[in-house]
Amino acid sequence: MTIAVYPGSFDPLTMGHLNIIERASRLFDHLIVTVGINTSKKALFSTDERVDLIKKSVSHLPNVSVQAEGGLTVDFVKRVGGSVIIRGLRDGKDLDYEANIANMNHYLDESIESVFLVTDPRYAFISSTLLKEVLHFNGDVSALVPPAVAQALNQK
Repeated sequence: MTIAVYPGSFDPLTMGHLNIIERASRLFDHLIVTVGINTSKKALFSTDERVDLIKKSVSHLPNVSVQAEGGLTVDFVKRVGGSVIIRGLRDGKDLDYEANIANMNHYLDESIESVFLVTDPRYAFISSTLLKEVLHFNGDVSALVPPAVAQALNQK
């Protein structure tokens, strides 16, 4: 059984993230979405809220689970018996950034592979940071996030 891990801060989960989750779930026996802490970003939702919103958004995918995780991703992947880290790419800047992370992960554990999935072009412009900026000025981003996230954003 091949276990893949899709790590991220997912604050908030976007349709781009969900697109990567759905596609990765078709490629691997089990996909674990891990909500981590990004120390360089201010969180809109708590870790528990993000886990809950992702669980609601992936409930239609029986081989996907969601949990919070701190620490190094490669350590988590080893602990759950995984062998693959999933990362989504929107553009060349993402590739440059993600390639460095993949190289560091490979340095830390050569048995874990990074697999990059290119985001569907419909969602390539979406980033959590950009969404938060639009939300700050009361813009409508409901079509860019799963319904559970849109509802939670309206409550915020």
